[in-house]
Amino acid sequence: QVQLVESGGGLVQAGGSLRLSCAASGRTFTTYAWFRQAPEKEREFVTAITRSDGITYYSDSVKGRFTTSRDNAKNTVYLQMNSLKPEDTAVYYCAASAYDGRFYVEAQGGYAYWGQGTQVTVSS
Repeated sequence: QVQLVESGGGLVQAGGSLRLSCAASGRTFTTYAWFRQAPEKEREFVTAITRSDGITYYSDSVKGRFTTSRDNAKNTVYLQMNSLKPEDTAVYYCAASAYDGRFYVEAQGGYAYWGQGTQVTVSS
């Protein structure tokens, strides 16, 4: 019943843009986040956004290039990716937390709900 469904992944050339969507259902969440995982690498934090206030957090590797936003009426979070680089190639996962309080938004363990992932490939 609780679901996070990502969409919008694909193949894009370096310097291009891509917009990912994550549709949430089944319950109310407090925080959304995006993580990514490249082959044979650890899953890493990309960005997070709070549902109520829209406060955003970004990893240093994507600051200035990626923007996350949310539409609470649609229970949907977005990731706008600009100036894409080959090193951005990874499976991108949407994650959500229902915790009503403070927590470390960059930690994977803070999120109990995860989407299936969507592949983003950036060619040089």
